[in-house]
Amino acid sequence: MIKVAPSILSADYVNLQKDIELVDKGGAEYLHIDIMDGSFVPSISFGPGFVKSIRPITNMVLDVHLMVQNPEHILPAFIDAGADIIGVQVEATQHIHRALQIIKNGGVKAEVVINPGTPVEMIKPVLHMVDQVLVMTVNPGFGGQKFLPETIDKIAELNQIKKDKGYNFDIEIDGGVNDQTVVDCYKAGATVAVAGSYVYGADDPVARINAIKDATK
Repeated sequence: MIKVAPSILSADYVNLQKDIELVDKGGAEYLHIDIMDGSFVPSISFGPGFVKSIRPITNMVLDVHLMVQNPEHILPAFIDAGADIIGVQVEATQHIHRALQIIKNGGVKAEVVINPGTPVEMIKPVLHMVDQVLVMTVNPGFGGQKFLPETIDKIAELNQIKKDKGYNFDIEIDGGVNDQTVVDCYKAGATVAVAGSYVYGADDPVARINAIKDATK
């Protein structure tokens, strides 16, 4: 069964604590937090203070995805804020190895992220040092996009590398995830599913979390 990471980008910001507690009690393992700088992606979202304010109100894994240029400059602030996992985009830095080292040295799990147009080959040199790989299944920056089925091949490729090399990183997917699209991703090797509008856009978010889990039993 896949782990579910509701994305608070789709939550109600005015009632954020309520929305976080809802998915926490509803069985979600992770809370996915998208950090966007208006440069790497067009949108702007949250900063380290936002993560710090969430940390005391939930025991869920805070899964922080940095969609920012040169993430190595701001990594210490997110480590200090209480993130459990920090993901950096391979396309956003010339120093991906250094960025992942900073995260690991800060006692936080490190994740490397690839966009739909980026081949797995780009991250092979750092796969030995990561705890999680995030395969973007839409182009990042906006919620509510349609799942890109061609990304399933990358999940399968990463899963094969895990087996061949004896690695144990999680494979996370993000973008257009629902109880239908998650099935083939799970079969290909995905272990964590980010879901934003599918969960928080529903009348019953907990039912949607359960639907994803039921689809991957």
